[in-house]
Parts: sequence; structure tokens; C-alpha cells
Amino acid sequence: MFDNFNLNAIWESGGILISIVGYIIVFFALLLLYMIFALMQKVLVSRQRKKLKMQGHRAADSPEINLSGEVTSAISMALHLHFAEVHDFENTILTIKKVQRPYSPWSSKLYGLRQTPRK
Repeated sequence: MFDNFNLNAIWESGGILISIVGYIIVFFALLLLYMIFALMQKVLVSRQRKKLKMQGHRAADSPEINLSGEVTSAISMALHLHFAEVHDFENTILTIKKVQRPYSPWSSKLYGLRQTPRK
């Protein structure tokens, strides 16, 4: 069943090493992306807290500045509806005009076909 399967040939050619290095690179890339997104959230919260302090809000001193999922979805839906109204409506009538072109032998299929021999 596994007559052509030779693990030693795969190891000598570096296939297993390349696979292991590939898995390690992908794992560290995903870990780096996770850390970037986590840091981005902290930076955005600190910027929001600074803006609130400049405006003099009491919410700047609260330990958490989070919005619930319902509030976030309502805001995003309102923004979507607002920006959807900006788009102008276009006329959807399509017209198709037939264009008469002069005969060109370049597009003729007649010259590309082979002639059948006569007996």
C-alpha cells in the first residue's frame, strides 16, 4: 500500500522541516495580530478617555468605557442608513445599439477551417 512512501526521502529533502517552520511562522503571525488588536483596543479607549476629560465628562473617571452590543449595533445601523441616503439614484434604462462594422477577414472563421478532401 505504501510502497512509494519513503519518510527518509522526505526528511532528507527538508519537507518536514519546511512544514514545521511554516506552522511556527503562521502561529506567531496570528499571535502578533492578536496582540496588535488587543493593544489597539487599549489605545482607542485611552484616547476616548482623554477626549472625555477634555470635555469635562464624569465618564472619563469610570473604570470601564464600554458600549453594549445593542448600542453598538444601533449606532452602526444608523450610520449605514445615513450613508446609504447620500448615494444618488441613477436612471436604470439600458439601451443597446447595434453597430454596423465593415467586413474584416481577421475575424472570419471561414479562413481558419480546413477544406475536406474530395474522393
